[in-house]
Amino acid sequence: MKLSSKGEYALRALLVLGQNRNGVLPIADIAAATQVPVNYLEQILLQLKHLGFVRSKRGIHGGYSLRLPPEAIAIGEVIRQLEGPLAPMGCVSVTAYDPCQLEQGCLLKPLWALIRDTVANVLDRTTLYDLLEGKIQSVAGRGEIHV
Repeated sequence: MKLSSKGEYALRALLVLGQNRNGVLPIADIAAATQVPVNYLEQILLQLKHLGFVRSKRGIHGGYSLRLPPEAIAIGEVIRQLEGPLAPMGCVSVTAYDPCQLEQGCLLKPLWALIRDTVANVLDRTTLYDLLEGKIQSVAGRGEIHV
């Protein structure tokens, strides 16, 4: 899995909207807070709207807001919807399986599967609320993530 700028910017926008849960934010305000150009952010927000994560309101007091509560937005689902499978290699992808040439006896496949499972576990257990509340931290040197 490689997170593109689109994925990172989408998460930034969701965080800004999550920090302003009680209102509608104009796209210019979201762009300023996320440091994402308005034109690119508009495309991302439209995709997030289509996927059901945000809603929009037209008019002079229009803008965007979260459609779901932050507790209901799993980071893993956002990334999968925007970026595709979390697996580092197609041969271990759950949703986009692509066999490799060494399918039988490949000694790397268990490693790729472990990476897929670890990344998916962390991202699926982490919600927008967790990020907003600072409830995720890495324990340096121990390889543990607490969510």
